[in-house]
Parts: sequence; C-alpha cells; structure tokens
Amino acid sequence: MNSYVTADTIRRRREEIGYTQKQLADQIMVSDKAVSKWETGRGLPDISLIEPLAQALRVSVAELLCGQLMENRNRAANMRRSCFYVCPVCGNIIHAVGKGSFSCCGILLPVLEAEPAAPGHEIQVEVIETDYFVSLPHPMERSHYISFFAYVTQDTVVLRKLYPEQDAQTRFPIAGPGVILWYCNRHGLFQTRV
Repeated sequence: MNSYVTADTIRRRREEIGYTQKQLADQIMVSDKAVSKWETGRGLPDISLIEPLAQALRVSVAELLCGQLMENRNRAANMRRSCFYVCPVCGNIIHAVGKGSFSCCGILLPVLEAEPAAPGHEIQVEVIETDYFVSLPHPMERSHYISFFAYVTQDTVVLRKLYPEQDAQTRFPIAGPGVILWYCNRHGLFQTRV
C-alpha cells in the first residue's frame, strides 16, 4: 500500500471514466497543469484536495490512497456472493452484496474468506418446526467468542449478532438452501451448507 496517492492511480482512473486533464481540473478547481504534474510524478495534490479528487474520480478516499479500486462483480445482487468485513479494533460488522472498499477505525478492511468448519468450530444444525436451530459449543468469553451467525440464501441474508457470555446459538427461519456462516473473533469466518 502506498502512503499517498500515486501518479498512476490518478491517470488510470481519469482515463477509465473518460475525463481529460482539463475536465478533471475544472471539477476540483485546479489548473490542468497541476493535474499533468500529478500524473507525471512531478508533484502531488495538496491534502485538502484529496477528498474532492476522490469524488471527481468516483472512488473512495481509501481507494485513491491505496491505489486499489474495488469493483463489484455481483451486479445481479445474488446474496450468496455476499461479502463480510469485520473491524479488528471495534468489532463492527459490515455486510455487502459485493466486494467494496470499507474502512473502520482508520483501517481498510479486507473481505473475510469463509473456511470450512475447523476442529473446535463445528456447528450443530437441527430442524425445529420451520426453523434451523444452530448451536456451537464454543467459548463465549470477552477475549474469545463467536461474534455472529449469518444464514445466506439466493435472495436473503439473516444476521444474528452475538455477545460474550451469551450462548453461541440462534434460530433462523428456513428460507431454502444456502449457507450458514459464523465468525470467531480469533479464528475468522467459517461456513457450512444447509
């Protein structure tokens, strides 16, 4: 990750959206010569211009600074392709229908990759009436716990937030075939098909 916006990032994104240097310059109220200097590495945009520059280039400030532009390839919004992000500082959970660029507590969050259940993280799924009853014999201490369960089908996501000292269990109304995901604050995201 670069510590500041790079010449290549500005030029590449400007060309992708079809702007000339003059058009970009007019949007952020600088000269086209300034944009030319940024794109050739002979200067850098002032910090006060980073947010307007990101808006003009239709990216987030985080994407502009790191040089990695996220594109949602799940345009059909298939919920099974949902992505989860968790902040390691505050525990904030972010659900997105597709990949994106999300920050929390000053950290650019990576998308969580779900793994098959590992030893010590196997869930039990029982059908009780019209619900899945999901339970997991797992520590629920302040330093080690299951943060959430999620049930994801083609068109539905149900997220249940859990807290330390609570039982690691929940119920989901059965909505068809899908996956159940669960997140351990120490070991990451796991999944199983139902």
